[in-house]
Amino acid sequence: MSIKRRNQGIRAALLSALFLGLAPVFGKAAMGPGNFSPFAVVALRTGMAALLLVLIIGIFKRSFLYIYPAGLLGCLLAGALNGAGSLFYYVGLSKLNASIAQMLYALYPFFVAFWLQLDGQPPSKLTLFRIVIAAFSAFLLTKVGTGNIDLTGVAFMLIAALLYALHLPVNQRVLFDVPAPTVTVYTLLAMSAIVAPAYLIFDRTLPPPNAPWLPVLGLTTVTFFSRLMLFLGVKNIGGMQTALLGLGELLVAIVFSYLLLGETLTRHQWIGAAGLGISLLLVWFEKPTTHPLHTKGLLSWLQPPDFPADFYKH
Repeated sequence: MSIKRRNQGIRAALLSALFLGLAPVFGKAAMGPGNFSPFAVVALRTGMAALLLVLIIGIFKRSFLYIYPAGLLGCLLAGALNGAGSLFYYVGLSKLNASIAQMLYALYPFFVAFWLQLDGQPPSKLTLFRIVIAAFSAFLLTKVGTGNIDLTGVAFMLIAALLYALHLPVNQRVLFDVPAPTVTVYTLLAMSAIVAPAYLIFDRTLPPPNAPWLPVLGLTTVTFFSRLMLFLGVKNIGGMQTALLGLGELLVAIVFSYLLLGETLTRHQWIGAAGLGISLLLVWFEKPTTHPLHTKGLLSWLQPPDFPADFYKH
């Protein structure tokens, strides 16, 4: 892989982390007292982001809607995993202190490394070192008073992290020869097929007439761009490096809380922010991925067919 593509992937992963770091701001505003329920917010932001991408691709680049059967199955599987994970995430979040929830979810790079190991793609020593630094930094960033911890909430957040981590290697396989917008649209559609029925089955709470739609639209926008950038990052630098850079989301959330909400950072949080920054910067010393076609491993069934390599350029 060229240095140019690697740098493009790094920028995309960092942008994805930036958008994801803004998501809690819109989400919290949308789910305020008397506003949208958590299930409604998840269903609306995912469904509208998917619809927006379908319309844009349908109007400007219809060839992006083509995908081979195994790739489509991979996207649907990844979307189902991520959709289910998002439900576990929001339910777990409702049971835990937000900082503890963030810390537990920030463990997903460990799970990414585990899934990639099963898929025959062991992480490098530098990557393992960065995972350890990032995990310890995330702990310091979220180190606040906790009180009693709901074990069900802990289990739900770990399940959410596990499912999110698995969807990255699945999509990494498909992204070998399929454009990021194609993977994004089918993954978002699969996510919508999970979260929308979940809202109808377990919630069905209608928002009040005066519920604010602007935060929901903002959340939809950041979901749209964060997913697009996420898969562009996975395509160019792989799921493991994208996952580690995605932890910049924690840094974004802390910085914006400090700048916009006037929240102060403790000494532990400043140390954690510095450590996470170091982990992110070390990505420049990682060797570029070669995207080999692995014929063995957990996801070896996701192999592309023979079709023109320049198909999506037409």
